[in-house]
Amino acid sequence: MNLIKSTGTFSFFTLISRILGYLRDVLIAIYLGSGPIADAFFVAFRIPNTFRRLFSEGTFNAAFVPSYSSEMVLGKNRSQKFANKIFNLLLVSLLLIVLIIEIFMPSFVFIIAPGFSDNSDKLDLTISLTRITFPFLLFVSLSSFFSAILNSHNKFAVASAAPIILNIFLILILFFQSYLNDQLVIYLSYAVTFAGILQLIFLLFFIRKFYFPIITLNFKIDNKVKLFFKKLLPSIFSSGVTQINILVGTIIASFQASAVSYLYYADRIYQINLAIAGIAIGTVLLPNLSKYIQSRNKKKIDFIQNKALELSLFLSLPATIALLIASEEITSALFGYGSFDDLSVKNSANALFYFALGLPAFSFIKIFSSFLFARHNTKIPFYFSVLSVITNIIISVYFFNKIGFIIIPIATTISSWFNAIMLLMYLTNKKYYLINLKFIKSFLKIVFSTVLTSYIFYNLIKFFSENLTYNSEYKLITIILLVIVTFFIYILISILTKAFKTSDIKLKY
Repeated sequence: MNLIKSTGTFSFFTLISRILGYLRDVLIAIYLGSGPIADAFFVAFRIPNTFRRLFSEGTFNAAFVPSYSSEMVLGKNRSQKFANKIFNLLLVSLLLIVLIIEIFMPSFVFIIAPGFSDNSDKLDLTISLTRITFPFLLFVSLSSFFSAILNSHNKFAVASAAPIILNIFLILILFFQSYLNDQLVIYLSYAVTFAGILQLIFLLFFIRKFYFPIITLNFKIDNKVKLFFKKLLPSIFSSGVTQINILVGTIIASFQASAVSYLYYADRIYQINLAIAGIAIGTVLLPNLSKYIQSRNKKKIDFIQNKALELSLFLSLPATIALLIASEEITSALFGYGSFDDLSVKNSANALFYFALGLPAFSFIKIFSSFLFARHNTKIPFYFSVLSVITNIIISVYFFNKIGFIIIPIATTISSWFNAIMLLMYLTNKKYYLINLKFIKSFLKIVFSTVLTSYIFYNLIKFFSENLTYNSEYKLITIILLVIVTFFIYILISILTKAFKTSDIKLKY
């Protein structure tokens, strides 16, 4: 496996999905803005989408890939039997969960968005929309199972391309908004569930070479299956801690008008980089790292872990500085249209600024957790994640009445750095990961390249400031061109400083 090429493949399709997701969100911002209807839809969409991220963005891989890889070594028949037992247990469990939540949806929505209880129309709409979108959980979770099998065989393209289907469905609905009027959010909600069904069928078509599910209720729950589910629950919580923190933020933000929408749009922007600098690397890293740990190849383990962290820093540091420098300009250029007014832009940009401070930590959590998941250790990341979420809740609740929704991205960032530092300390203490001199040199080169590039980006933003105002017709094309130009400048500087080596592209890990 080549880490950079595999990450590039995963990142390419993820980036396509994020771009389509951006187009989707621009249309939502234009037609729904940041009012009560938008808040209702975002809560209804946030719930299944959070589960999608919890299951699909490396979390299911964390529990499944090491166990499945171990069975693959023993033969295809063993891996098929193991996978089928997991599939059937997942199917039964998920069907029960969806059925129970659908029955008790009013209580469930009240827990997720308690602040909506003051507005009965908003609450009723949220309940109706969530009932429509919630079955998406079943389909996306099974899709994650299929994706994990593909990833185990180092097939990353199809798994990373599958989420594109959801964005295409939603965009098609939004293009017909003039015919749908008040029914737009209803059709959007149905599109979420139908996209989940099609995504599952899409993955099933490509997975047939490696595995085909056989539905049966007559299966034996052996020790290996028990071990998998014992690892799954902690891995869902630990690998998806950033998403859980955001969900906690959504619950608290529901007490302030439009705050859910502000956080949603800010979240959409920084998630683009997180998908590449954290999720893609962590997903690609896991199968081979699991094999090297199983064969006790220490040289390969140290090499691939350092390269993964180095690549994560290389991608996340410049993105962090760029978002800090131009959070308002980027938010305005991406979403500042139609019903999404200047005030909405400023509030979302403020949230984005504080989320950006935590962007490297969000990525580190994914990478460091993968180091432990590959060792079949999901308990330690789980314990640290629990402490992180508790920290987030305490900070958010204590300061919310004093400074409002902006405390949510601040608390998320603080708790995420706390989590990342605890993981690093544990890894170094157990000697699972040791920072060597070569990594320190690479880190300093990345920092130097980032600082120099950021200075250039800052001056470009200042020079083109008139084209980046809220009312400018050219703000989107201007910010896109500036980001592209700055990206190539960063790559050029990184090559000159040897923060990035072109020879790494061909390197096998």
